[in-house]
Amino acid sequence: MTAKDVLRSQVMAQVVEGKLDQASAASRLGISVRQVKRLKRRLQDEGTQGLLSKKRSVPSNRRTPPDVMAKAIALIGKHYADFGPTLACEKLQELHEIKLSVETVRQAMLGAGLWKARRGAGIRTHAIRERRARRGELIQIDGSPHDWFEGRAPRCCLLVFIDDATSELMALRFVDTETTLGYMGLLEQYVLEHGLPAAIYSDRHSIFQVNRGDRQDVSHTQTQFARALEQLGIEGIQANSPQAKGRVERANQTLQDRLVKEMRLQGIDSQEQANAWLPQFMRALNRRFAVTPSLPSDAHVPYAGTEAALRRILSIHSPRRLSSNLSCQLDGLLYQVQPADRGLALRGADVTIVTNPASPTEVLWQGRILPHTLSSKAIRQQEAVDGKEVNRKVDRALNRRTPPQPVGHPWKKKMSTAPGKAPPCAQFEHIKAPLALAPAS
Repeated sequence: MTAKDVLRSQVMAQVVEGKLDQASAASRLGISVRQVKRLKRRLQDEGTQGLLSKKRSVPSNRRTPPDVMAKAIALIGKHYADFGPTLACEKLQELHEIKLSVETVRQAMLGAGLWKARRGAGIRTHAIRERRARRGELIQIDGSPHDWFEGRAPRCCLLVFIDDATSELMALRFVDTETTLGYMGLLEQYVLEHGLPAAIYSDRHSIFQVNRGDRQDVSHTQTQFARALEQLGIEGIQANSPQAKGRVERANQTLQDRLVKEMRLQGIDSQEQANAWLPQFMRALNRRFAVTPSLPSDAHVPYAGTEAALRRILSIHSPRRLSSNLSCQLDGLLYQVQPADRGLALRGADVTIVTNPASPTEVLWQGRILPHTLSSKAIRQQEAVDGKEVNRKVDRALNRRTPPQPVGHPWKKKMSTAPGKAPPCAQFEHIKAPLALAPAS
């Protein structure tokens, strides 16, 4: 008997003994007086067993038909054996028109050995931070290295942009590795599609902040990404711990489960195919998990510049100083400026070389693009020598004896001594001299 059954038997026993009236019993049990009368008759006729529900151990009339349940288990075992109950339930309804509850699928997978019950999460002591009120007010970004294609393609990294107010995936892109240009390229796509966010929340990767102890050099006080955010008017915030940007960290865990399995079902096995299909996946996932922000207004600011100006900002800027012949060097390349005027004013001028694989290289001076030519810098090196000749020279150098030194060479000079003191060797001259024989007596 359950606690509810025990309470009912105790109350109804008092009603039968006349210690409690029917109205008070009905109020205490939360049932009607007519039901109290029925329970009283059952208790008198059948005893305590009559108070138990007649539906106990009887199959429910609303249970899932056994053939439907068997079909669902067969499909899960064949196609979704490593899926979680929630995702498996969605795929059964979406692809096979079998509508079941998540708990029903979970119990069925437990019974079939396709799922193991997980222990509850431990107690977390991290302070809860409220969501931002408006969409676009704070965008959390992160890179997630993982075997996204399950061996069908090389291991790569997924760059994730997620909105803090709505948990909406704003931008996704697969790249080989987490780099500055990778983040800049995705930020360019984001700005053209949504506008400028108010702030970007990231970790303390060297892409986002300078992590070296020596920051005295002005050219190294901020990274390229931080410089681009400053020019765009976007606030850059770095988290002190992974828990601080937990929204994007949890999104990475969800994507490593759902996105991997979705690409497997779609037959995607390359970064190019995945990047072309990701917008469709994002729309479906946002419909499933995005929430409504506290305020309906959008914090994004439309970008007023041109695409060329935006790409120029989201590129690598390398400061250089022009020589007297208006040239400078970068990465083994020689940049020769060819101005139509102001040739003298450009001598010794500080310029910026803007490089981006997606656009031609530019040389900027005071906001102007200077025409220039690009050539490889000549590398000074000795004339090539045959390897056998090098070996002969090395052998001759190793086997060569030190030539005899001239008489006046410092090595030939005697050791100098202090005045009035005999040289060290003179102290032992008597040892070298032959012993004198004493005269015979």
